[in-house]
Amino acid sequence: MAESVRDGAAAIPPGKLRYEILGPLRVHGPGRSDLVSAHKMAAVLALLLLRADQIVPVEQLVAEIWGERAPRRAVASLQVYVSHLRKLLAVPERPENPIVTRSPGYSLILGDDGLDLHEFQELLETGRSEAGALRHEHAVVAFGAALSLCRGPALHGLEHIPAARAFTTWYEESRLECTELLVESELALGRHRDLVGDLYTLISEHPLREVFHRQLMLALYRSGRQADALAVYRSLRERLDRDLSLEPGRALRDLHQAILVADGGLEYREAG
Repeated sequence: MAESVRDGAAAIPPGKLRYEILGPLRVHGPGRSDLVSAHKMAAVLALLLLRADQIVPVEQLVAEIWGERAPRRAVASLQVYVSHLRKLLAVPERPENPIVTRSPGYSLILGDDGLDLHEFQELLETGRSEAGALRHEHAVVAFGAALSLCRGPALHGLEHIPAARAFTTWYEESRLECTELLVESELALGRHRDLVGDLYTLISEHPLREVFHRQLMLALYRSGRQADALAVYRSLRERLDRDLSLEPGRALRDLHQAILVADGGLEYREAG
């Protein structure tokens, strides 16, 4: 039901737990880490974590896990999964269990325990604030720390559950936004040459995401590669026309024109 893994456990203080959902579902406790591998048990925990500190009705849990094909003893099975989860989440240093029964269902009380999703959101917001204040060095640290929490597809293996599927869609967009903002701050710090390789990878992975193309074009231009920057635009324009019968957006068209005329405003200028 739960597979023990080593990493992450040593840093957990006595009496605390840390949950990870930005990848395969894991639970860290003092001196131990567990990968929750039993499918339906993992689904119950994921649903409780997605609505931490809220009551999740039994009816909703059954519908999410079994859909329209719920067995007659679905509620009894759910009670068994909750019982197993309570054993998994039991910490000797504290008497109360995180999962409590509250009519009409169950609630996972997060309290002072950690959840990587909340850490990601806090770091992303910190990065936005730092970038907005033009403290790009600090912004890069915050965005980088947020992305370091992303261990792969969120709730890996549970994507077919409606609530998990909706969450993973939101999370993937937030992760890409964080990446975009990180690149913007890196560009603001004059690190354009270091970004070129990563940005080529990003446009390969997300061929229709115009922000990454714009960032790559700017990084190439600032690296003295005007022709390559124009080639990136040309390639995207051809793809958009072929696949969607669309033109690139205004921001990309404006940058393309500025590169054509070697607009001095595109050059990197160190702050201060």
